Amino acid sequence: MKTEQKLVEIHEYRGDGYRPLIDFGAWRVALLKYCDELRPENIETMQRHEETDEVFVLLRGKCLLFAGDGKEEAGDVHIYPMEPLKLFNVKKGVWHTHSLSEEAVVLIVENRDTTSANSPVIRLNDEQRRKIQQAAVDFGLLTGKG
Repeated sequence: MKTEQKLVEIHEYRGDGYRPLIDFGAWRVALLKYCDELRPENIETMQRHEETDEVFVLLRGKCLLFAGDGKEEAGDVHIYPMEPLKLFNVKKGVWHTHSLSEEAVVLIVENRDTTSANSPVIRLNDEQRRKIQQAAVDFGLLTGKG
């Protein structure tokens, strides 16, 4: 078995939320799954990464990617319904967040050194939160949880 592990590492994640699974050199691969924090009515913040782009790939389920066009504030919220197996590259310095269906799984690729120290979080205003919630209703993301 040890010889096989030197050839191929196999990782899986059965929990909720964000989980880094592989770090190598300068990059990291993680999974994002449904969590209550990302229910549309619970989204109160966006974050941005000051040192890296971040790639998202929807593997299954439904996911909305939200991106703000502001610099010091989130600005106008843009809505991106993710499609399976398409790569969505959020550029360095762009405010963003997600809302996922309960069965959703999103693959994430980012710099290995992406941490809270270089990824500030900003609070959304009421108008931005309403826009996110309405987009989630329109997209059919509301679930029976909570």
